Amino acid sequence: MATTFIGVRHHSPACARLVAGTIAALRPAYVLVEGPADMNDRIGELLLGHELPVAVFSSYRDDERHCASWAPFCAYSPEWVALQEGHRAGATVRFIDLPAWDPALGQRENRYADAEQRYAEVVDRLCTEFAVDNVDALWDHLFEIPPDDGIAERLAAYFDLLRGETPASEGDVRREAYMARWIRAAAADAGDRPVVVVTGGFHRPALIRLTDGGTARFDVPAPRAGADGGGASPGASVGAGDGNAGRSDVPAPRAGADESGASPEEPVGAAGGAARFGVPVPREGAAGGAASVGGVGEGTAWPEVPVLPEGAVGGSFLVPYSFRRLDAFDGYQSGMPSPEYYQQLWDGGPRQAADHLAGAVVGRLRERKQRASTADLIAARASAAGLALVRGHQYPGRTDILDGLAGALVHDALDEPLPWATRGRLRAGTHPVVVEMVAALSGTRVGRLHPSTPLPPLVHHADVELEREGFGVGGTVTVALTEDDGLRRSRLLHRLRVLRIPGFERRQGPRTGVDPVLEEQWDVTVHEHRLVALIEAGAYGATLDEAAAAVLAERIRGADVAGLADALFDAALCGTVRLSDQVLHDLGAAVGTAGDLGDLGRLLAVVLTLWRHDRLLGTAGSVPLGTVIAAAHQRALWLAEGVRGSASPADPVRIAAVVAVRDTTVHAGPRLALDREAALAVMRRVAEDRESPPDLRGAAFGFCWSVDTTDPEDGGSGWEDPVRAVRGAAAPGTAGDWLAGLFAVAREEVLHAPRVLDVLDDLISGMGEAEFLIALPALRQAFTYFPPRERETVAGHLLARRGLGGSPRALLRRRSTDPAFVAAALELEARVDAALTREGLLT
Repeated sequence: MATTFIGVRHHSPACARLVAGTIAALRPAYVLVEGPADMNDRIGELLLGHELPVAVFSSYRDDERHCASWAPFCAYSPEWVALQEGHRAGATVRFIDLPAWDPALGQRENRYADAEQRYAEVVDRLCTEFAVDNVDALWDHLFEIPPDDGIAERLAAYFDLLRGETPASEGDVRREAYMARWIRAAAADAGDRPVVVVTGGFHRPALIRLTDGGTARFDVPAPRAGADGGGASPGASVGAGDGNAGRSDVPAPRAGADESGASPEEPVGAAGGAARFGVPVPREGAAGGAASVGGVGEGTAWPEVPVLPEGAVGGSFLVPYSFRRLDAFDGYQSGMPSPEYYQQLWDGGPRQAADHLAGAVVGRLRERKQRASTADLIAARASAAGLALVRGHQYPGRTDILDGLAGALVHDALDEPLPWATRGRLRAGTHPVVVEMVAALSGTRVGRLHPSTPLPPLVHHADVELEREGFGVGGTVTVALTEDDGLRRSRLLHRLRVLRIPGFERRQGPRTGVDPVLEEQWDVTVHEHRLVALIEAGAYGATLDEAAAAVLAERIRGADVAGLADALFDAALCGTVRLSDQVLHDLGAAVGTAGDLGDLGRLLAVVLTLWRHDRLLGTAGSVPLGTVIAAAHQRALWLAEGVRGSASPADPVRIAAVVAVRDTTVHAGPRLALDREAALAVMRRVAEDRESPPDLRGAAFGFCWSVDTTDPEDGGSGWEDPVRAVRGAAAPGTAGDWLAGLFAVAREEVLHAPRVLDVLDDLISGMGEAEFLIALPALRQAFTYFPPRERETVAGHLLARRGLGGSPRALLRRRSTDPAFVAAALELEARVDAALTREGLLT
């Protein structure tokens, strides 16, 4: 018996009607559907009666890669209709594609991603021929709006043109060869009963060629006369099996048709179909749309379903999905935008869809207090009807309605093109009325799984843990980190946060390991997407701690140095202090290739803090963190010596990196066997290098001063060196920057060196007004490294040196006038005096 191939566009109501009608008419032995073959022993889960949309979520993880993929289904998805109608017709239903984790599918996030990008040139030519903006408008014009008469032929010509001579990728070749094996095996097993194959239109010509050498004939006749614009006769419908009825008819042969299904006046094959809508005729022998092939080719054994490689983990589960995730305007890789519109098209035809669309947009605008009067709605519908007439549509289509609404409701100039004229996400600057129009077409439907649907172990573990800790209901939660129970509850919440489970947001808590914050405050809500997120997170492990550790390992593997600090602190918050050898290797590699001293310094500061002090979170003295500290210390020294820019202003982030290196050398050096003398040698070279930025030279000198405490006669820096160094850094343009580095690293040493303060007093007092004005901004920044109490100490020393009484605190009290403004006024006054003296007007 013949095998019938139906090439579809994913999430197309027109294709779904064709699939339903074909299966109902043929009542085949097998219905073969493009989908993950490793789900075949669980197809019953798809038939439980879910509220659509839902998706098959597949995950894969090994030491080399992690990937996740979704195969979404809504009521009008042809693949979903094939599953439901095939089951209803008593057929054996099978998925025939490779599993989502197979390298043939690459890193594709959605199995049903449209293939238009592979043949963009053909699509562009067709869009030009039919005067439409993009492939979505083209598809509506050719298939969704017209009656279903001859839809098989039109699909045939369309997909033949798209595939053409386009070479398939290596992945597509492997997938098509695998699917062809299933088709041959099913055809052989079916005997004299039909087999129906439902795949993406891109694959269909190749599958016909692989199973029968490319011969094809049409055998799916046009719908009965009397159908409305959607192709359904009055009162006739075939449901999708879940309570969402879809419009379809059991096809009847055309009058005068021969046994091939074609009328004598019409050519058989793609050429005849192409002639039906005026596109160029494809090459001879090509085939597309719904066609039958005789024979089954060679190799009719059932193919084996690939299994996960050794050491890999993965699996597939059903998850609730939503129209928002399905919508192309929200970034979905596949197919049709505006899912709510196509749901209405599936339920009631183009006239109902058009009326619903216009009413939904106006209703949404009114809910958001935007102007949308009854007159606007009437004008929009009249405009849409006129556009449909001009564009040759029997009923207004999606773009006709949208263009009509935009003309009636948008009264301002648009900064961005209308989104339905392009593809992809909404752009920044899109008119707010247009945003609401797109949202109305997207819809708010969220799927729900049948209660009997199997779920991954992580979902059950999370439910048990949340119930045990009293987080089953929403509310504000406060946990004390100093108590064992509180720490356990905190780690549970942080693991959920790291896994991006919605409904768990921390409002208050420590930001580093030494923050004086001993409790956390969380907002816990029962989020509608919690189940979806938990199912998807189940790809990382069976328990929350295992899954969180895997996510953190992935973050560390892909993070730059700036992100490593956050990842490691999150690991501490989650209680994940034992890192695998692979993660340690990834950390070492990231640190070893770091190119920014500031980012590396931040990482070093965070990790050192956790390693030294964090008894609370359990990371103090951690061996893995010690390994990171040693690697970051060595790399930071290497980076510091390579920084150039003799005129660069002070960079607080760069200075903080030197502080982190100093703290590491002092506090971790002995335990981690860090080379103190090598660090001093590097910093001495930086301090003396005039090509280094002034702040880095000052910080390097402060490093040597604070770390090298040996006597000068033994080769140490001694306390005299700072006096000479400060005098050498007295240039007005760089003095403040140099001092900023010195004060940040050696603040305590400066406070205990009165001669250094005296030299600073002399240098600054000796500056002229112009020089002081130049130096003032950097000097102010430098002295901010002293806390208020220490600035009071400096002020007291200056008052005593001048023999003045009074309170140092009063001297530091903020003045109503900005000191910079005072300095500028003094400098201007000096210039005026100089000019008057030069002209003999002032003696």
